[in-house]
Amino acid sequence: MAKPQGAAFWMGAQTLPIPMTMFRENREKVIGELRKVRTFDGTALIVLQGGDNISHYDTDVDYVFRQESYFMYLFGVTEPGCYGTVDVASGSTTLFVPRLPSEYAVWMGPLLSLDDFKQKYEVDAVYYADEIDVKLGELNPSVLLTLCGPNADSGLEAKPANFKGIEKFVVDSDILFPVIAECRVIKSPAEVEVLRYVAKVSSDAHKRVMKNIRPGWHEYQGEAEFLHHAYSVGGCRHVSYTCICGAGTNSAILHYGHAGSPNDRLIKNGEMCLFDMGANYNGYAADITCSFPVNGKFTDDQKLIYNAVLAARDAVCGAAKEGVSWVDMHLLANRVMLGEMKKGGLLQGEVDEMMSAGLNGIFQPHGLGHLIGLDVHDVGGYLSHCPERPTQPGANRLRMARTLMAGMYVTIEPGCYFIEPLLNKAFADPNLSKFLVKEEIDRFRNFGGVRIEDDVLITKTGIDNFTLVPRTVEEIEAWMAQ
Repeated sequence: MAKPQGAAFWMGAQTLPIPMTMFRENREKVIGELRKVRTFDGTALIVLQGGDNISHYDTDVDYVFRQESYFMYLFGVTEPGCYGTVDVASGSTTLFVPRLPSEYAVWMGPLLSLDDFKQKYEVDAVYYADEIDVKLGELNPSVLLTLCGPNADSGLEAKPANFKGIEKFVVDSDILFPVIAECRVIKSPAEVEVLRYVAKVSSDAHKRVMKNIRPGWHEYQGEAEFLHHAYSVGGCRHVSYTCICGAGTNSAILHYGHAGSPNDRLIKNGEMCLFDMGANYNGYAADITCSFPVNGKFTDDQKLIYNAVLAARDAVCGAAKEGVSWVDMHLLANRVMLGEMKKGGLLQGEVDEMMSAGLNGIFQPHGLGHLIGLDVHDVGGYLSHCPERPTQPGANRLRMARTLMAGMYVTIEPGCYFIEPLLNKAFADPNLSKFLVKEEIDRFRNFGGVRIEDDVLITKTGIDNFTLVPRTVEEIEAWMAQ
């Protein structure tokens, strides 16, 4: 790709330049929305605090830094230890950066001057972070708007800015959060191109894994293939979450790959792989899952389950658009999948009755998908103005229950899993067991699971699917045979 003309984040000729104008547009969007909800007397300033370096326990080794997402959204700054302010009336933007000792240059290379930071991020002014109380005092702001609010996925709170001397100012930590979180829900055209890029990098990395994997690999070798392509070709230093590389029965463990099960199992011939991995480019996430047999050839049972999930995915891709309820899309996917399983002889009875009884939550205990952007589970799912979380099985795990809007970026990720404790629960419940064909279900107890996950942009008339991987049985077999 062409070298950027202005200031930009860029990892080299084969990668996407992200112009600093994108972050200026984000700032303009936020202050425009703030003006709609409140009239401010005097000078109102947004004040955000960026992320800090985190040491590995008590050592002098730091984790590789990744910027706090709200700070990244407004400023695009990749360094730790910074503050940023935006004047709500004028849009004037100021960064406050750490004052590093001159001897740091020996270990870290040339230190950027204040003017270097100003040019790098195309802001109006840059000062040192230890000057923030003095410089803000000179502006005599009527109020500082800091960020504080809940993350519906983690249950944690966004961290409000704090610095020595902040007690001298009038601070409001309520107004900003719902506004900036809602702004992040609808992606700008520039953000869409970044998301399209990181989805393409992730898609190509998944395809590389599918082409190279063989029986006898360990799961982590598939992870390593993905990470290598994402960084060496796509310039993605980070992934958006811990890679999930489950094979065999591990493919039914929804958040496999954690420290207790670090993708370390030997993959046996004939087993299904469920690989859920997404690269991250300058904070922007991808989240893609591919399910396939390690030897590249589906058995009849594998085709049955895979095609049931694919039918669910296709139904949602055909129905999702602006104005459609996300809860309805979840229920549509579950209904289609159960219908396909009934056709395959695993279930019996009426699908609507299965749904009413909650059987869908046995085979797909997670939600259909989620918002995605600067966080893999992006903000905005359950803000105060949004519909509350559903209560029915399966749907109660949805990370949002909103009506879709053009510009939302979401994952569509139906799945079918044979999870031992859930199957045992279903067989023990007469309201559920009556739908299960036991001798057929028992054949699948060591099957694992299938998930198909795409990253899609919602439009007024449908979706734009940014995920570019083989999806049908025939496409997967043909790709893996090359």
